[in-house]
Amino acid sequence: MVSKTAQFPPGDCSRIIEMAWQDRVPFDAIERLYGLNESATINFMRRQMKPSSFRMWRQRVVNRPSKHQAQRPRHGATYAGD
Repeated sequence: MVSKTAQFPPGDCSRIIEMAWQDRVPFDAIERLYGLNESATINFMRRQMKPSSFRMWRQRVVNRPSKHQAQRPRHGATYAGD
């Protein structure tokens, strides 16, 4: 079975990681652009990062309202996904 990671060229892998680290980019935007839902994004990040970096990232995004569309405030700048 081929992993989803194998489907992405290196430039897309870098962009997914960048979007996952950004506070204002929700997991929904990553799913819209790359087809990775939240759990797939977490698994992707686990495979792509060093263990200590992954733990740091997870600690940062767990329960962060800006990463979850349903928990986001209705005002302010958002990522349009363009």
